Amino acid sequence: MDQYEHSFQVRAKRAVILLLVTIFVVSGCSSTKLAYRYADWGIIWWVEDFITLTEPQKQQLNADIDNLKDWHCSTELPRYRSWLDNLQSDLATGDPGPAEVSGLQSQLATFIPPLLNQVAPIATNLLSSLSDEQVRELADNMAEKQQELEKEFLSGSSEQIAKARAERTAERAERWLGSLNGRQQTSINNWSENRAGQTTIWLEGRKHWQEALLEALRERDEPGFDARITDLINNPEAGRGEAYSEMMDTSMEAMTSLIQDLLLASHPSHLDHLARQASKLSGDFKALTCQPGSEVASQALTSR
Repeated sequence: MDQYEHSFQVRAKRAVILLLVTIFVVSGCSSTKLAYRYADWGIIWWVEDFITLTEPQKQQLNADIDNLKDWHCSTELPRYRSWLDNLQSDLATGDPGPAEVSGLQSQLATFIPPLLNQVAPIATNLLSSLSDEQVRELADNMAEKQQELEKEFLSGSSEQIAKARAERTAERAERWLGSLNGRQQTSINNWSENRAGQTTIWLEGRKHWQEALLEALRERDEPGFDARITDLINNPEAGRGEAYSEMMDTSMEAMTSLIQDLLLASHPSHLDHLARQASKLSGDFKALTCQPGSEVASQALTSR
């Protein structure tokens, strides 16, 4: 993972139930509607990669996810559609300038806190029910995954790492813009070369956050456990350390500049492609938007 995922897309929270954030906001599946409708199965599958759940835990998690989906599809998807409408409006009036790009990014960032607020009680509910054996299993599997990521993203020379980061970023950019031209590819290459060291900081921050989570789990029967987990979810940067926070600030600025460079170097076909992608995604969100459920169901999470 690199900073393109952290800013241009919604940042994934990769610890147990926090996969919800990635699945609900941005899906890597080719069909947004299909991924959204079957997200609950994906969550269970992912969680069980880290923890072997008991049957009661599975049942409770399924119930919590159902309530979350009721809230999300009725409350949040319309907000996503509004953001896409703003993007399409900016594209219709010409190339989005620096102010427009920054505004769109700021709006995108507002989607994260409400979802995290809803995810926090689900995570707390699950984590507070873990046995000592399950906590050890979680720790072992997180450590193994950390080693895999370090091997994947830190193998090779600094030049090879930068090249791999540029290739990943170009692949994501092409999803929205279509085939890139030479100027756009050069912008991505330059951006990637200037991001030296950020992957190491990201991985170290990820490790710090997991250590804080495990420390909290060792005291899960003590008063204040719910508040500690909620803080780790709602303020993950604090758990990842100062170096991570500083890196995020500079990376957001660099990402804004990269997006602006890509748009300035775009041909009309690129902007047409972007408009079509935004329209398609907006249509998916429209089809998935549901009517609010009962008052009890819609407040099931926030009332805890």
